[in-house]
Amino acid sequence: MLGAIGLDERQESAYRALVALGAAEVTDLAHRLALPEPDTERALRRLEQHGLAAQSSARTGRWVAAPPGVALGALLTQQRHELDQAELAAALLAEEYRAEAAEPAVHDLVEVVTGASAVAHRFVQLQLGATEEVCALVTGNPVVVSGTDNEAEEKAATRGVTYRVVVEREVLAMPSGITELSAALGRDEQVRVVERVPTKLVVADRTLAMVPLTGRGAEPAALVVHASGLLESLTGLFEAVWRDALPIRLGARGDVCEEAAPAPDATDLEILSLLLAGMTDASAAKQLDLGLRTVQRRVKGLMDLTGVTTRLQLGWHAYARGWVARDLRG
Repeated sequence: MLGAIGLDERQESAYRALVALGAAEVTDLAHRLALPEPDTERALRRLEQHGLAAQSSARTGRWVAAPPGVALGALLTQQRHELDQAELAAALLAEEYRAEAAEPAVHDLVEVVTGASAVAHRFVQLQLGATEEVCALVTGNPVVVSGTDNEAEEKAATRGVTYRVVVEREVLAMPSGITELSAALGRDEQVRVVERVPTKLVVADRTLAMVPLTGRGAEPAALVVHASGLLESLTGLFEAVWRDALPIRLGARGDVCEEAAPAPDATDLEILSLLLAGMTDASAAKQLDLGLRTVQRRVKGLMDLTGVTTRLQLGWHAYARGWVARDLRG
């Protein structure tokens, strides 16, 4: 808990024990902490440097805890000041970078990361730097990172970053995959499944993306893509896969279950058939004894379901998904 102000586990335990006791001899404190006396004294010296403990002036060898409200408050204020200064420095550097590269060269829009440790580290940075959303396509054979269970993901989710993840069905057959998916769903992440994903992919805040460059047997490498047309294409790829994937949820007994694929009902299919036959919304509504607004609302719902923006695209998807049959007569 106090690692953020520079205390390790032993030092924090020593301070907590000293606060509970008010004051203590090194020998008594070492016994309470189950630590050797030299280690206990080193921890106390470190607390003294932080202003959290002091040697008693009335009794040699006795240590007294500083009041937490005052001592920790001062340290936290200093920490906030240092963070503010670092944030200001980062903003100035970013402004300087933008001024020098108002028109970034092509090679500034992508970076190649080589080596397993470098790829894993960049993957962690991508998540820790996200502020809104991380989207990922996950295959059943991760080489460096799994994309579903890592410390960076848990930290990002704790900060309020949302996750949308599409996994290959092969992941559901893996014992570790089910464990990781259950953990992700337990963090309220949105997870969907498809038979196969086209590629591993991670997109953070729609400003950075990461895709693999090599396959099995080669040294792991990845391409990090910054804001560009390529990034927009990769984001569009994720959204297309996401639309066709089936949602996954936790069952009543904590097991992972697939939800049924959303599909139009009988009335939706009747409306589609009439519209594809050339009828207007008003004519279809009259034919089916429905309100015009009802027909338009249902058509809008079908467009949202298929992820299209025009009725022409909706017609194509209706045929492709077998919702309506082509009339082959004449």
